[in-house]
This record gives sequence, structure tokens and C-alpha cells, in this order.
Amino acid sequence: MKKAVLACFLVLVLVLGGVAFGQQVQIPREEALYVAGFQWGPPTTDNPFTGSPMTFVSNPRQHIWIYEPLFTYDGLLTGDFVPILGESFQWRDDLTLEVKLNPNAYFHDGEKVTADDVVYSYKLGQKYPIGYSSVWDWLEDVYKEDDQTVIFKMKADNPNKLMVEDGLGAAYIIPEHIWAKVEEDAGNDIAEIRKFDNKDPIGSGPYRVYYESPETIILERVDDYWGVVLYDGELPRPKYVVHPIFKSNDEGNLAFENGEVDLSQQFMPRIWECWENKGLPIGTWYKEVPYHIPATMPSLWFNVNKPPLDNPELRRAIAYCIDYAKISELAMSNYSPKVEASLIVPYGAQAKYFNKELVKQEGWEYNPEKAVEILEGELGAKKGSDGIYVLPDGTRLGPFKVECPYGWTDWNAALEIVAQSAKAIGIDIETSFPDAPVAYDNRETGNFDMTMWTPSEPSPAQPWLNFQIVLHSKGVPEYGKIAYRNFGRYKNERVDELIDLIPTVTDEAELKKLYDELDSIYRKDVPVIPLMYRPWVFYEYNETYWKGFPNDDNPYAPGMPGVGAGIKILWHIEPAK
Repeated sequence: MKKAVLACFLVLVLVLGGVAFGQQVQIPREEALYVAGFQWGPPTTDNPFTGSPMTFVSNPRQHIWIYEPLFTYDGLLTGDFVPILGESFQWRDDLTLEVKLNPNAYFHDGEKVTADDVVYSYKLGQKYPIGYSSVWDWLEDVYKEDDQTVIFKMKADNPNKLMVEDGLGAAYIIPEHIWAKVEEDAGNDIAEIRKFDNKDPIGSGPYRVYYESPETIILERVDDYWGVVLYDGELPRPKYVVHPIFKSNDEGNLAFENGEVDLSQQFMPRIWECWENKGLPIGTWYKEVPYHIPATMPSLWFNVNKPPLDNPELRRAIAYCIDYAKISELAMSNYSPKVEASLIVPYGAQAKYFNKELVKQEGWEYNPEKAVEILEGELGAKKGSDGIYVLPDGTRLGPFKVECPYGWTDWNAALEIVAQSAKAIGIDIETSFPDAPVAYDNRETGNFDMTMWTPSEPSPAQPWLNFQIVLHSKGVPEYGKIAYRNFGRYKNERVDELIDLIPTVTDEAELKKLYDELDSIYRKDVPVIPLMYRPWVFYEYNETYWKGFPNDDNPYAPGMPGVGAGIKILWHIEPAK
């Protein structure tokens, strides 16, 4: 693997008529950006509708190397939409969104990107269960008004401007002249469509697939890329983007330290030692704790209908007993700042809705004495001979099982600290780390005492989306059936009213009041407990071969290598030598 990464050329094997021929292809190191952490395991298909597993080429919800959306969203820095295939959008009325398309856009094969392609792409999500189909929960229709104008019409009985705007970045625009034929050949059967191998995928983005093997994916710059009009006529600086496929974090991190990888989103513990102790030209967004931009909120979810965890005071006691600083230090290598008692992440675009005073008045923090005070004073519990509290009705506080997938090392470590913290005050919590499919099934069917999951990634629908995913009870099936949100089956009529109301409100002062009320109810009922703030993607750069990466001192783009608005990085970096 090391030789493959360091080499200035790769040998591609072409099979012609059953005979293998070697072809030496030059990949100059100074023209290639090496990335890591987006692809685990050999590439299987570049079909963007295949579901899982995807390649980092065919996962356009995040990566826009090949397939582009109308807009991307910079939720980490500015909270702004970044135009790509879409030039602008505006709400004509409460139900009608108008999108103007960039007239310069065309696909790799020279065909223009038109309103027909946009309508076709979105309506695929209406016809088939694919990655962005959920936008049709709120949409009634998407139609072409003229060649450069697309209209999104919301359902009058279920409007949601936040999620429709989120959908502007969720759908990838594909060429109708290619995929309509794929549909026809597949008999309009999504299972058959997913089998289409999509060799040499045609999109509108700045790169194309150059080479794929079980060890490496290489993208090559599209030198007649239409999007130069967005960047003062300039092309991306790297001619190639190379993704070696590593077997483990350790292998990838070693290559990164050695300068064999320029840009990585792998979890790398104690990264500050790279520059403090080793003097390496390595950086992250911040030079100090937390090093990465906080963006997501892995949390402890309770089954709120299962006695005795149905008592919010017991859940509050657990919230006070958890050593959050130890989670940050030991599980997250200090990559998480102090976690707050709120469903609003106090960083990035949603920070404007975070009410620091209310959080301080109503929230919790690590305070074992307060946890004991709740157990003994509020709940009347007494310790048994084994050191575990027992409620007045004889109910022992545990063992409760808390779980997340095996091998998610930072999450596994976080839950071990939760269990240790609880045991220290007299609540019996045991960890369980099943294989991911089992953990997913348990979480979605409600078959758990406590589980760990993240509410949502950065989105223009935040912070509303966090509350909707954690608390909204409408449309959530009963225990035993699969739910994709509100896994603990929490119910509160006022919460449902607020969650339904917020997407219809545009006045900022009123929105802040509504979010304050919603967050206060959340803190009163404690259905989940945030355990850490985590970056959306880890962002680490090595300036041995390329320099000029963004950071807190030079925040020209979010630290998301090749992800969404972070694509701008490719126009700013330059060779280090």
C-alpha cells in the first residue's frame, strides 16, 4: 500500500479480448491531491442509486466531485446557500419556491443542464425510494416553467419550507438523456436500476472517474468544466484526486503523517502531537482544543416508556452523573468542547438560537452529588447492599443495557464512561456493542433501554431538524416497527405543536421564543442526553505537497474536504514546492 501511495505513476491493467496488457500512466505527485477517510473497502459501483455500500464517487449527498446539486449549504461557517447548478431561489408565496438555473451548466458529454434534467432528477425521488425521497413528504409537485426555471410546489396540508430548502442540496442532478434509457432498460424497477454499473459516470462536476481498483480510486479533473464561471475562470488546482483504500485508521493515519496523504477525514487521536512533538506540517481547523469544528451531537437516547426509565427525574439523575469531560478527553481526544443541555448545537449557523442563560438555569452538568440528591430526595431511592439504588416500590435501578455498534471506538469508549459514571453513584448500567445491523434494528424498533445515536448533520433545517428527529411523535410507528426518528417514542402534544409551527414562522424574534420553549420542554423531560459534540467530518491536512488549506485563521471555506461547500478548497490550495 505504501508503494502505491508514494509512486509517481500507477500501472493500470486493461483487459482486451481476454488478454491483459499493462499500461503505465503518469500521475505526477505535485498534480495529485491524496485524500483518505471517505472510502472503506473496494469500490463496488458508481451508481448513485445503489444505496449501500456507495463509493465516495457515488455519494453525492456529501461529495460533489461528479454529481452536483442545485446548491450546497455552508452550515459550519456562514449558514449560507452556495449556488452551483442553481443560480438563485426565492419564495413566490407560502407554498411556491422558484429556482433559477445557471445557464452555463453542462454535463461532461457536452449536453446542457436544463430544467428538464432537474425535474427528472427530483421526480425519481417521487417514483422510487432513494436517498432524497423524503423531500416528497412536503412537496406536491416539481415542474418546469421554462428552460432555466423550476418550480417547487409544497403540499398545502403539510408545508415545510425548511425541509424543501434542505432538499435543494440533497438531490443530485443527473442527465435525463442517459438515465431515462437506464430506467427503460430496467423496466422502471428500482431493484434493476440499482444493478446498473454506471461505468464512466456522466455528471456536471469538476472531476471524472479516471481509475478504480480494490486499492485505489483516482479522479481526473474535467478541463472543460463549466463551473469555472463560478471561480473567475479558474479550474481546480489538483489535476487528480487520489483515494488510496486503507484497511484501518492506523494504516491511513501513518500514511497521512508520512505525507503520503494530503487531506484526511479519519479519526486520528492526539493529532496535536504531530506538530507539537514531531514538527510535522500538519494542521486542523483550530490549533487548540477542540481542533475540529463542532457540528453533530452524538447522544444517549432513552426508551422513555419503559419503567423505571419512564421517570424523567431518573433520566435527569443520569444526566447529572455522567462525566462529560472524561468523554471528551478519553473517547474523543479532546475533540469535543463542553457539551450543553440543549438540542441546539451552540456553534455554526444554529448558534443564534442557543439561549445560554436558559441552558444554565434549567440544564445539567457533571455533578454526582446533585444526581444523588435527585435519587434520594426526589425519588426516595435507597441503596441496596450491593451499592445500587432501589426505588420505594422495590424496583432496582438496573441493570440497564446501553448499546451502540461494535467497533465504533469513540462511541464505545463514551458509553463505557457513561456506565462507569452511573455505577459510581449507584445506577447499574451495562454496555452492549453488537454488530451494526443488530444495533440499528434494536434502535429503530425501540428494543433498547438506552442507545446512542446522532440527531442530524448540518442542514438549513437546523436546529428544527434536531427537535423533529428526537421529539416529534407524529408518524412514528409503535414499538416493534421500524422508526427512523424518535426512537424512544417520546410523546408531548405541545412539542408536536411547536415542531409543526416553526417551519411556518419567518420572524426571527418569534423563532427564538419558540425554540426557547421547545428546548425548555426538552430539558424538563430529558428524553436524550447529548454526550459530545463531534465534527461532521474530521478535517486534517498535511502541507508537504499542498499548502493553503482553510483554518480558523483563514476561513475561506468550511473544513470539509470535498464535501459540499468545502469543494472550494480545491480552487485555493497550491503546490507547496
